[in-house]
Amino acid sequence: MLSPFNVRRATFSIAGSVLLMTGCQTAISAQTYATISPPAQTRAVPLKFKRHNFEVHCYNTLSCTVVYDNNDFARPYLNTPTPAPSADDYQKHWGTASYLGIKNFPPPAEIRWKSRDGQSHEATVDIGAIFKDELIWHNVPKSEMTDFYKGPVADDPDIFLEVNDHTLNVYMAMFIPTKNEQIPGNKDSDFRKDIILSWSHTY
Repeated sequence: MLSPFNVRRATFSIAGSVLLMTGCQTAISAQTYATISPPAQTRAVPLKFKRHNFEVHCYNTLSCTVVYDNNDFARPYLNTPTPAPSADDYQKHWGTASYLGIKNFPPPAEIRWKSRDGQSHEATVDIGAIFKDELIWHNVPKSEMTDFYKGPVADDPDIFLEVNDHTLNVYMAMFIPTKNEQIPGNKDSDFRKDIILSWSHTY
């Protein structure tokens, strides 16, 4: 019969073997969301939203799945490794979110992914907590805004959730028509759509 010491040692040995077989898993269901403040112009010119668009981008992962508003946004990345971003300013090439008109706010997004070191992670990100005041994050002065079919903004803001190795990031972007060309000489550049980091956490 094993002594109490040997029983404990056998138990730890079994647990260690399980960890080696399954990989270390991080399970986090709640974080602090007041870590990044919106730009000063967001408070100076408060623009509200009641619906939003959503998109997911995965980088440096071996597997990735993100469920939000009962939709799996990362289904193509489920068991497919994803490369690193192709450029330093890769966010500028995201375009517009493809899932439109989500009413504020569904339950938190559920993320399960495997970082490039093989570690498995689980987390929830509460989009409603990040944007609880329903303010559109932007960096455009009122004097630069021009009215469009929905006032100084066009349609609903895009919210992007990025899974990048051990880090989750949430961004907001909003199409805001401007009185002046943002690229001098380009008559089609009379708008701003800044992609603004709104929340980030590394696991």
